[in-house]
Amino acid sequence: MALHFELVTPEKLLRSEEVYMVVVPGTEGDFGVLQGHAPFMSVVRTGELAIYSGPTTVSARIRVEGGFAEVSEKGLTVLAESASEA
Repeated sequence: MALHFELVTPEKLLRSEEVYMVVVPGTEGDFGVLQGHAPFMSVVRTGELAIYSGPTTVSARIRVEGGFAEVSEKGLTVLAESASEA
C-alpha cells in the first residue's frame, strides 16, 4: 500500500505522488508517516523532509522552512512556507 503525499508552498504544488513513507521535521521531533497513519496535525520546523520509495530507499530529500503537516484518510499534506531540493 502506498501513501499519497503532497508538498505545497504558497507559490505552487511541488509534489503530488504515491510514496512508501515520509519523515517530516516536526517541532516536537521528526516523525514518519506510512499509509494508514492515524489522523494527525503538526507544526513543521525548518529542516529536511525525507521521501522513501521503499522501506530503506530514500528517493528525495527536500529542505523545508516552517509550515504545517496534516495526516488524514487521504494521505499526508505538507504546507511549507518554502521548500527546495536538498
